[in-house]
Formats: sequence, structure tokens, C-alpha cells
Amino acid sequence: MIIDTHSHLQFDAFDDDRDEVIKRTLAENIQCINVGCSLDSSKKAVELAEKQAGFFAAIGLHPTDADEPFDVQQYRELAKSKKVIAVGEIGLDFFRKPFDPVKQKQVFIQQLDLAQELDLPVILHCRMAHDEVIQIISNFKFQNSNLRGVVHCFTGTWEQAQKYMDMGFYLGINGIIFKFNIDEVIKNAPLEKLLLETDCPFLTPLPAVALAKAGSYGPRNEPIFMKYTIEKIAKLKSISAQEVAQKTTENARNLFKI
Repeated sequence: MIIDTHSHLQFDAFDDDRDEVIKRTLAENIQCINVGCSLDSSKKAVELAEKQAGFFAAIGLHPTDADEPFDVQQYRELAKSKKVIAVGEIGLDFFRKPFDPVKQKQVFIQQLDLAQELDLPVILHCRMAHDEVIQIISNFKFQNSNLRGVVHCFTGTWEQAQKYMDMGFYLGINGIIFKFNIDEVIKNAPLEKLLLETDCPFLTPLPAVALAKAGSYGPRNEPIFMKYTIEKIAKLKSISAQEVAQKTTENARNLFKI
């Protein structure tokens, strides 16, 4: 069993062949946490999770969608589903311009409050804002020791990784490691603090892109492509791919209680 802790199979990119993708995913003994980025995509994640065994949902408002009103009551209603296991993806994104850092921080803190209220882990999105996210999380940890979660698609420095892990957070590793060098982080971080993810349909690992060029698959990412990320982690840490798969699955079960 492998758990893709961050997928978006509810997105439009899978509308034409979602059932086939799900069949491929389940055939490889992969479970998925489909993550919301808005109220609409959060609803769709919950609907998909409730229809499919082995699928779960996270609900949240992405920082680049912070202009959308955050209706906390509607998210509370979604969280009544037993398939909702996290609040996310939430956080800060200072890369995509224009952005309103004040508004993003306000919505981020509101959702951290919701996670605390629901006693759910958070799935953090952070781009060009790690220091700010670390400061906000540190403030919450000082007041609420139960705050926990994962930094999705981690691309920060080793020093930033240490700060997150010291606060009890996991690092989410996906296909971006074929394009963005975080080898030092992967080598040094304990396997006990890593989670696997795809962020599909985005961030297709380069080996899968090569298959697409050969006509085997499209460039769109899928949960089955986690195997390439697993293989690279194993190589960097000089351990077996099986050990990576087993331990990261255990980590996901521990964090998300699934």
C-alpha cells in the first residue's frame, strides 16, 4: 500500500477519463487524499472520496484564491463527512503576482483556527514565503500544541526544513524533485518525517514525461507516477524503494489517522 497524500483527481483535467485513472491507481494498491483549493473543489474532493473506497479528502482555500470569501460554516459542513481527514491546501504564495499578503495571512490564520477547532492536520502550501509561514506556525504552536501537518511540495532550504520538522511537521515530496534540487533535504531528513505525494495533474516526474513523449502516457501527472519519486528518494538515502514506500505510508497513516 502506498498513499498519495496530495492529489487533485477531482480537477477538470481528469473529467474525460477519471474512472480509468482511478482503476490504474487502485490496481497499483495506491490510496489518495484529494485536496481542495476552493469551496467548489473541496466539495468535489469530498464527493469523490465518499464514492470511492481508499480515497479521502482535504478541504481548504488555496492562498492564490484568497479573494474568494472564506465561509467557515460551509467548510464546517463539509468536514462532517468521515472522509475529510485534513484542512488544506492552505498557506501563503508570494510567487504568483499580484498577491495580497495581508489577505492571504488573514485567510491562512482563519483556516488554522478551523483545523484546531476540528482537530485535523493541515496541508500547507508555501511558495516564496517559508519564513512567514514558519513564523505563523510557530505562533500557533506556542498557543496550540496540537497543530500538526505537512508542508506540501517542499522546496525550501535545509534550515527551513529543520524548523518545520522541529515543530512536528512532515515534508511532502513529489515529482518537483526532478526539476528543483532539494537533494540535501532528502538525504538529511529522517525518513520518519517524509510523505509521498504527486500534486497531480501537476508536477509530472521527468521519467513519466519521457514516457509521454514516447506515446505511452500524457504529460498529465497521475498517482501511479509516485514510483519515480520513491526510486529517487531511495537512491538519495541509499535504502530500498520498498522501505521508502512502507515508511512513508506509515507516516501518512499516523498523521491523517487513516
